[in-house]
Amino acid sequence: MSYVRWDPWKRIGFLQNRINRLIADSEYDPRDEDEIARCEWKPAVDILDTADGIIIKADLPGVKKENVSVELKDNLMTLKGERIADIPVESEKCYRRERCFGSFFRAFTLPGRVSADHIRAILKDGVLEIHFPRPEKEKPRQIHVSMN
Repeated sequence: MSYVRWDPWKRIGFLQNRINRLIADSEYDPRDEDEIARCEWKPAVDILDTADGIIIKADLPGVKKENVSVELKDNLMTLKGERIADIPVESEKCYRRERCFGSFFRAFTLPGRVSADHIRAILKDGVLEIHFPRPEKEKPRQIHVSMN
């Protein structure tokens, strides 16, 4: 029989998520500017490492391509943008407002070297997909083995 030491901090992230959901589910006045100001929007991001390069996918529903900026410097990729509210804050007909809006900023160190040439960014159906190709010398090469 083996013993596993209990770590009370291990599940702190789970508890934080539960508390955040509890607070988010409470009702509030949609015209309460303090509540809206606390709404911090941070788009969800996936980072994929493939043989051809690195692909980043970011959920940006309701964001126009003119309001998105992607920069790469020294393998640090920054994603900035803004989602503009489609309903005025002072609208008296708004019963409930849960969708956040405003500016966002994300920064990631890419998990490998990439070529700054030929980077592609496509915004389609609310998902931004950025392709960072690997430098030619770092792509895996298939070597044919022959028999003499």
